[in-house]
Amino acid sequence: MRLLVTTFIGVVFGFFLGVSFPTLSLTKLNLPSSLFPSIDLTYIEDKYSGLSTQALLNAWSSLQGKSGSATEINEFNESRIWVPTNPRGAERLPPGIVVSESDFYLRRLWGLPEDDLKIRPKYLVTFTVGYDQRKNIDAAVKKFSEDFTIMLFHYDGRTTEWDEYEWSKTAIHISAPKQTKWWYAKRFLHPDIVAVYDYIFIWDEDLGVEHFNAEKYLRLVKKHGLEISQPGLEPNSGLTWQMTKRRGDSEVHKDTEEKPGWCTDPHLPPCAAFVEIMAPVFSRNAWRCVWHMIQNDLVHGWGLDFALRKCVEPAHEKIGVVDAQWIVHQSVPSLGNQGKSETGKAPWEGVRERCRKEWTMFQERMTSAERAYYVALGVDPPNSTIVH
Repeated sequence: MRLLVTTFIGVVFGFFLGVSFPTLSLTKLNLPSSLFPSIDLTYIEDKYSGLSTQALLNAWSSLQGKSGSATEINEFNESRIWVPTNPRGAERLPPGIVVSESDFYLRRLWGLPEDDLKIRPKYLVTFTVGYDQRKNIDAAVKKFSEDFTIMLFHYDGRTTEWDEYEWSKTAIHISAPKQTKWWYAKRFLHPDIVAVYDYIFIWDEDLGVEHFNAEKYLRLVKKHGLEISQPGLEPNSGLTWQMTKRRGDSEVHKDTEEKPGWCTDPHLPPCAAFVEIMAPVFSRNAWRCVWHMIQNDLVHGWGLDFALRKCVEPAHEKIGVVDAQWIVHQSVPSLGNQGKSETGKAPWEGVRERCRKEWTMFQERMTSAERAYYVALGVDPPNSTIVH
């Protein structure tokens, strides 16, 4: 069959290009008129997308002469669904049956589907956790109402133990050993999977939330038009960027002053358009872009916070820190201790070394990708980069 299809395509293209085939013709091949309906038209469309199926059908009809009927072929083709505007892979489905987006709503095994959900959470919050931090996570989860779907990514393999908390029985649990939140996010938070959620929290496990309320936080995010944000950090809770430190005299801030020479442009990181990766919050639209920027193999996410600005415009207006709802970074080195001791180094040292390498690799990839894009357009790349 593949040989016959190839022969047919060659003949049709010879017809279009005005090339004669004196030794290869339908007459000499004696192809039966019943052959064509068994050929997958979509295969031909894919391989020669520059020509429409109808054009190929017309050509075939002309070559057939009186031996076949284009009407018969058209009737057959109309019985085959092919909708190129459907999502990739669903082109053969009628559009009315396509469900291209999903959620993490839990469904019953009985009753009517439309009666399954008493409430449809509008927001998603994820924590990457180990069981040792259960008390901290319990306190954090209680800051989020039933309007939030709770999702735990378990890096230590312990999941059933969390059922001691009532909220855990309706949370989504995903377990993979020694993985980071960006590894999980790339694999389980595809934009089409989390499409129903207005905002997505992707948080670490070592955050103190005594001064945080999720609903009040989101009200401020909406009020100030933030697409990417984070709560302010307690200024005295360890090392942090100046931009992410909480200010006591404002609801939200979008820029700051750093050390001399650190900011080449007051609208660029780390003086503006910048939040850290420990507790970011993304709007649905911003996350759709950020997910595509997350690298599959760079699991720590270092350098990502300097590039988030690529996903919103103007970034210095739509990225900010919410001061009125703030958190404390407790700096618990739990995931660092999941590393492996090599060449006499402590486990956390190997993890930190990997983080630094990933930052450099991400910078190089982004810079190279941008340069290649502008070169392809025939213009000089702009001076701004993600590199600090």
